[in-house]
Amino acid sequence: MYRRDSILLSAAVGIVGVTFGVLAETSGLTMAQAIAMSAFVFTGTSQFAAVIVIASGGTEIAAVISGLVLALRNAFYGPSVASLFRPSLAAKLSSAHFVIDETTAMATAQTSPENARRAFWTTAAWLYALWNLGTAVGVIAGRVIANPDAWGLDAAFPAAFVALIIPHLQTTQGRLAALGGAVISIGIFPFTSPGIPVLASVAGVAVGAIWIKVHQ
Repeated sequence: MYRRDSILLSAAVGIVGVTFGVLAETSGLTMAQAIAMSAFVFTGTSQFAAVIVIASGGTEIAAVISGLVLALRNAFYGPSVASLFRPSLAAKLSSAHFVIDETTAMATAQTSPENARRAFWTTAAWLYALWNLGTAVGVIAGRVIANPDAWGLDAAFPAAFVALIIPHLQTTQGRLAALGGAVISIGIFPFTSPGIPVLASVAGVAVGAIWIKVHQ
């Protein structure tokens, strides 16, 4: 069952990879740069964030920090899947690159450690291949599409970002953190360069943390 689900999930993500490739190309990245980002960063939301910041006129530093902030969530997946790998440092380092939303979800959905391990690596292999292939196809398509905004591709990153936030809105602290981040981002938007409001919105987490502290 996990093999079919892994392939279907990876195919869907590969289509999103095409969107990333189009946006990367129209934002000024070369084929080599776009593929290198997909190969070495390999986390879609962070890649979209970096490209959107660059396309909006933001600095390279703002683009990198935006990507890193969004990629931080992957670090919290580690404890969920760490037991699936051999205890050697080399094994853990080789698997760390593939610990992302989709591989973690597929692995933790299994009922046995062996199936979880296989689901993780099956998803990782298909996802990595199709995400990079999608990126390359997207870059080529981006050279043909005159105005990607007319296709709604500029909404891909905001939509993905909202999708990540929605599950956290089920809790009071999550809603407060989201509201705090929105207020901060909107408040400083007119006075800062592109990319900075996204980074500053992370401070909204403090609102949720304060709520938890008060109600403990």
